[in-house]
Amino acid sequence: MATISCTALIPLGVEEVWSVLGRFGDISEWGTGVSQSNLLTEASSGPGATRRVQVGRNALRETVTEWQPPFVLGYSITGLPPVVRQASNTWVLSAAGKGTRVTLTSVVATKGGPLVSRLVARKLGKAGKQLVGGLEGHLAGTRASS
Repeated sequence: MATISCTALIPLGVEEVWSVLGRFGDISEWGTGVSQSNLLTEASSGPGATRRVQVGRNALRETVTEWQPPFVLGYSITGLPPVVRQASNTWVLSAAGKGTRVTLTSVVATKGGPLVSRLVARKLGKAGKQLVGGLEGHLAGTRASS
């Protein structure tokens, strides 16, 4: 199992950051690399809410496993290549001065040995950096247009 984390400091309050992150079905509005997203459940938030996201050729299914507004959003991910046995992302928001520290932690378990885990973790880390950067950029654009 491999764990990768990415962090950014966003010059907005926790509630403002959560107002974007907490709209679970709308990740394609800000998620770099996510071309489409839509909810698959009636519930749009909370444990059990599920969305479909299109990332390149992969159609992923993400289901909320942890929901603690405005601080924690965790979800399991299925639909990745068969080498991945299990994957999840957890977003944690915390106050940092006048801004918010955003940390995305990705955990992946793979078939195969440590080399396979490291390679998959490297790709997951790159995807995580893109997501965090996309959120940061979207919020900066929102703030600039306010």
